[in-house]
Amino acid sequence: MQAMRIASDAGGHALQDQMNPHDLAHMPVSEGKRQYTVDVDSRLVPYMEAKLAALDPLDGFWRSRPEHCRPGDRFWCVGGIDGVINFLRNMSEWSVTISLFEFNEKGSAQPIIGIVHAPALGLTYVAARGEGAIRVRRTPTGDKREKIMPSTTSRLEGSVVSYGMSYVFAESRRALDVVAAIAGKPADIKRVGPASLDLCKVADGTYDAYFEPHLHEWDISAVSAGTVVVWEAQGQVSQWNGSLIHWRRENDVVASNGLIGAELRPFLLV
Repeated sequence: MQAMRIASDAGGHALQDQMNPHDLAHMPVSEGKRQYTVDVDSRLVPYMEAKLAALDPLDGFWRSRPEHCRPGDRFWCVGGIDGVINFLRNMSEWSVTISLFEFNEKGSAQPIIGIVHAPALGLTYVAARGEGAIRVRRTPTGDKREKIMPSTTSRLEGSVVSYGMSYVFAESRRALDVVAAIAGKPADIKRVGPASLDLCKVADGTYDAYFEPHLHEWDISAVSAGTVVVWEAQGQVSQWNGSLIHWRRENDVVASNGLIGAELRPFLLV
């Protein structure tokens, strides 16, 4: 909960930055021209990392972890703005994320804490291994904490599905091919984003499933934070082929309420 407050404070600063006038026609990209960026990230990430280090440095940060780690090692993973285009276009659907990775006895790292804070929506999702998942909503009378769980929709027909895609042609086409294949089955297919919030909306039953190909290494904080929320709400997250998420490389991610995932998967593998 202390880490949640750090995310909330950082999100408040980012929200003020979003409200300042800026050029909507300018969409800055990273040096490799593969990722949209925002100036606020250069302040946001160091701020959160400094606060987390003061709270408990643990074994450092995921982005600078050593090549070889020991069982029990723990690393904070801090992301910048998830949903940069939404942020730049003055939409409310963007978030700041924090996760915590732990290496198990087999030398495999898994996220065990996830925090997804959406300042403009007044929403925060928090989950910790073995402790369940909650949604914190800002209301006129104060924050309201609610335990969350996925939907009970058992069929793809009549469901509500969300998807994500990048602006890269080959990557976005894979997502759109799946949308075309399932069209007519779900009651609605949403495209809002970002990945962290789409995952959390599966966790709280807003969506029955979510899929997105080519989530990159820079998405790890967002995906890991959202994944812990889904896991602890008793939903399911995997790669499109059913294998586990790999936390050091690109992934094709699908999340579901655990009931329609098997029906959705053949459409992902076409």
